[in-house]
Parts: sequence; structure tokens; C-alpha cells
Amino acid sequence: MKVTQHIENANGNPLFSFEILPPLKGQNIQSIFDSIDPLMEFNPPFIDVTYHREEYEFKELPSGLLEKKIVKKRPGTVGICAAIQNKYEVDAIPHILCGGFTKEDTENFLIDIDFLGIQNVVALRGDAIKSEIYFRPEKEGHHYATELVSQISNLNKGIYLDEDLQNSSKTDFCIGIAGYPEKHMEAPSMDSDIHFLKQKIKNGADYIITQMFFDNQKYFDFVAKCRKEGITVPIIPGLKPIATKKQLNLVPHRFKVDLPDDLIMEVVKAKDNDAVKEIGIEWCINQSKELVKSRIPVLHYYSMGKAENIKAIAQAIF
Repeated sequence: MKVTQHIENANGNPLFSFEILPPLKGQNIQSIFDSIDPLMEFNPPFIDVTYHREEYEFKELPSGLLEKKIVKKRPGTVGICAAIQNKYEVDAIPHILCGGFTKEDTENFLIDIDFLGIQNVVALRGDAIKSEIYFRPEKEGHHYATELVSQISNLNKGIYLDEDLQNSSKTDFCIGIAGYPEKHMEAPSMDSDIHFLKQKIKNGADYIITQMFFDNQKYFDFVAKCRKEGITVPIIPGLKPIATKKQLNLVPHRFKVDLPDDLIMEVVKAKDNDAVKEIGIEWCINQSKELVKSRIPVLHYYSMGKAENIKAIAQAIF
């Protein structure tokens, strides 16, 4: 079932969903099941599965030259989605990126997941790999998520890259995209960010999932800006509980989001990471309760493969 249908069927009641990471290469899928099992009592209608593009590593040859090697550290998004749908009978949503894919790769990826009966995707540009400062697309790939959304939308109309195909089948994907309550790190302004978000909706996107935020007013202001610009699709808030002191520096640096002063000082004063985890859970519970009162469609949690704190939050809400 499509995400938009799940929301419609909920009749205004908030749904629970979460996002998981594929395991590192060499690990089996049981680690994924172990992170999902504790959360199934909250009846998630769908589970997001991230896609991690390849990275480059350099190896010095006997000649002294450097050889560039492509390494994929977290493969398996499509297989994990198939396993989730088979084991739990909930909708699994693969992320699909511009980075690391040619347009033909994208089409083949979409054909594969369509054959598996997967009806939802999240279309993202993706970040620059560690060895690059700025995002660089594949030679025959998409530069922007707006283009990726258009390709998925075209498949929904039966338009493939090979224009000579006869009697081509239409796919029926529900397309999710990312929204940034504190704007994308590369956007020159919030207005420009909303402009391109609106373009993705125009190109065929059906709903928005936000980047994590720790101040609900940022989300409320973002939704208000979107609605003012005529964006009417569901806007799902993305939440993540702080779990370690290290994240006080890591989260703002990696995700370019602000942490409220009250949260920062509570974490700074905590005696250890066990105390930090409890602070993060309580903060996220309060965020969630306020968001539920505002009648959000879904509470979406970035679990990062850790179920314990997400379960504690869900127990207080659902």
C-alpha cells in the first residue's frame, strides 16, 4: 500500500514509522530483524531502508601510483526490503539516490523493486562521498533530486529511457522526498530551498519526510512556509533522540541542524551516556506529544539500527 493511502486510512490518527540502515558488509540480516522485532508491537505501516552509495579508497601500487577502488560498505537495500515485506508483511520503502547511479541504473533498480511489489520509494540526491567536497553526479546520472523524481514519475506513466519499447507497463510508485526545516546545507536560503521542494512536488512527488530537528517550532514554521507556497502533500516529521555526548558536536556538524540550548545544557551536565540516553528519550517524547497535538500524519524515527530508545519513546506515545 502507498504511504499516502496509509495516511488516508488512519483518519487523522498519527502513524508510527522508522528508518533503518543496511548492515555493514559481512554481517547477516539477523541484525536487521533484531532492530525491527522490538518495534513491531507499535504496528508500523511502513519501514524505510536507506541506501548507501559506494565510496572510494586508494591503494598504493608497487609502482608508487595510487589505484582507486570502489567500495560499497552497506549493500543490500533491495534484498532487505524484500525480506521485510516477506517476514513482517509491512511496506518497505527503499531510498534511491542520484549519486552512484546512471539513469539506466536507476531504471533497472526501479524495475527490480516494482517486480517485488514495492510501491513506495524515497528519492534523494545523496551526499558527496568522503573523498569529495561537493556532490558529483555520475556521468550519465542525475544532478538533482528534481530530475530523479521526474524519471520515477515517467515510469509511472510508462515512459522508459528506451523510447522504442512497445506496450510498456506503467509502474505505480508513491514518491517520497526530503524536506529540511532548517534548509538544506547547500541551499543559499530557505526560500530557494522551498522553491526546489515545490518543483519536486510538481514533478510527481507525493509526500515529504523531514530531516531531523530538535525544536518543533522549526518544523511548524517549515510547514507553514510550504503551505503558503501551495505545497499540500503530507509533511512527515523526522525525529532522532540524542544518545551520547559526542552527538552534541557530531549531529550539528553532519546534519547541519541546531540543538536547543536547554537540550545542550542537560546533556553537558549528564554524568554519563546512560544519563544522556534518558535525556534524549524524554526530549523526543515531549517533541512527539506536541507534534501529535498538531495532528501530524506520521511520527517517523531515525533509529540508526538502535531499537531500545525508539521503543521507549513509542511506548509513551502509542
